[in-house]
Amino acid sequence: MQYKREDLVKKISTEDWDLIIIGGGVTGAGILREAVRRNLKTLLVEQRDFAWGTSSRSGQLVHGGLRYLQQGDFMLTYQSVREREMLLQELPGLVKPFGMMMAVYKGSLLQRLMVHAGLLTYDVMSRKFRKHTYSVKEMLRRFPGLREKGLECGLLFYESVTDDARLVLRVLQQGREEGGVALNYCKVTDLLKEEGRVCGVELEDTVSGEKMQAKAKQVISATGAWADEFRGKVRRRNSKHIRPLRGSHLVFSADRLPVSQSIVITHPISKRPGFIFPWEGRVITGNTDIDHRKKLNEEAAATSGEVDYLLESVRHHFPELDITRKDIIATYSGVRPVVGSGKKDPSKESRDHVVWQEDGLLTVTGGKLTTFRLIALDALKAAQPALGDLPDLDKKQRVFSPVKPLSAEAAGLDRETLTRLQGRYGARAEDLIKDAQPGELEKIPGTETLWAELRWAAKNEMVVHLEDLMRRRTRIAVLLRQGGVTHLPGIKEICQPLLGWDDEKWSQEEKQYLQSWQKYNGVKY
Repeated sequence: MQYKREDLVKKISTEDWDLIIIGGGVTGAGILREAVRRNLKTLLVEQRDFAWGTSSRSGQLVHGGLRYLQQGDFMLTYQSVREREMLLQELPGLVKPFGMMMAVYKGSLLQRLMVHAGLLTYDVMSRKFRKHTYSVKEMLRRFPGLREKGLECGLLFYESVTDDARLVLRVLQQGREEGGVALNYCKVTDLLKEEGRVCGVELEDTVSGEKMQAKAKQVISATGAWADEFRGKVRRRNSKHIRPLRGSHLVFSADRLPVSQSIVITHPISKRPGFIFPWEGRVITGNTDIDHRKKLNEEAAATSGEVDYLLESVRHHFPELDITRKDIIATYSGVRPVVGSGKKDPSKESRDHVVWQEDGLLTVTGGKLTTFRLIALDALKAAQPALGDLPDLDKKQRVFSPVKPLSAEAAGLDRETLTRLQGRYGARAEDLIKDAQPGELEKIPGTETLWAELRWAAKNEMVVHLEDLMRRRTRIAVLLRQGGVTHLPGIKEICQPLLGWDDEKWSQEEKQYLQSWQKYNGVKY
């Protein structure tokens, strides 16, 4: 099913909506999916592209949150573990299990005991009991170049990894297939009110410039770090505020940072834990956790100081590899919407979500990528006074419809690649494969992405700008040096006719994309 912007724009002001969702990240997408399941006529609008903000710039982990146990937040950890296990079952190929090793050095007995206790709790929560302790010899075999001095053992625990932007798109796909409407590049310019209560939104389609209004029984702001902006439109003074925290990451080739498995590393000075793990054919290291004091409407970027900080940790744990700035393929940063409580250390702020109902505007923010389903259900529970009784909000149901397995032999693909496509595109994977032209079922060098995925995205996934294609429909922007500039001629050949861009438009988009990449994904010196 193709979603044509002009048809969706026309539909917005002519429908009587039950629910309008502001924000196209994973929280908004999750609410859309759960709302249409309950037969609510639902509209989602996003001022930029779907998953433009935090939901395409995370650490890519679908995890239980071992460190939350250390903070005493057992319920958040329990919920996260259960949701992680559900996503592993429903989305093989998009949510993948992997082992994460923690290197334990002398002088960290207390840490070791705490981690052991946490791992036992993890096993109980997930109902899976596994081996956790590995010898120094096994550690050095698994992680060539790892600092051996003082190494006592390794502690292995299990998490999952995903492509966060593609997860958002997959949730949106599920919501649309069941009747929901979602439109990117559609900005809420104001809130409509009746008798002092929010009853709808004023909108501007930033592609066509068309302005419109839409009314609904309930408006939900799922805008993440932008939550206070909309809350300010209904109340001048808010008792609680969002504390935007920036998390930055570095991307390397597996040749320069040869880790075939994930490892937790502790910064030698701050003692804050970080990680290194394989992802989409590359290796990611992260992350920072600092107050983001810049304007939210400007894209976040890793500062030179953050690059130094992350490099310092990598070099400390892998001194023989001599990793430098020149080895970094790309950087990326996201801004986490955390509810501030005044704690001096940003890392000690709670990662749980909150729901606020204020003068008809329901705000939901905070939380984790892993628990988007639970966040969506809490939002709908809070919206029931306006929407009426909604069935089965406490019932555990599948997020994604089951997908009929395809024959790898018939598709001409290996089983791993086929599973990957079905995880990412669901039942549409079969159409994607059929649409592929000769040679397009091959991988783009340096990535796990097929050329056919570019064709599919350009044709079916509401790409408005080249960066939508390069950063979120695929992850070429952070997987290849200089944002994949050497592959742009091949991408142009496939996508330009489908996007309907003339040469001048393509040239403008390419220039804007490469300038943006240099500013927000390049390495700061």
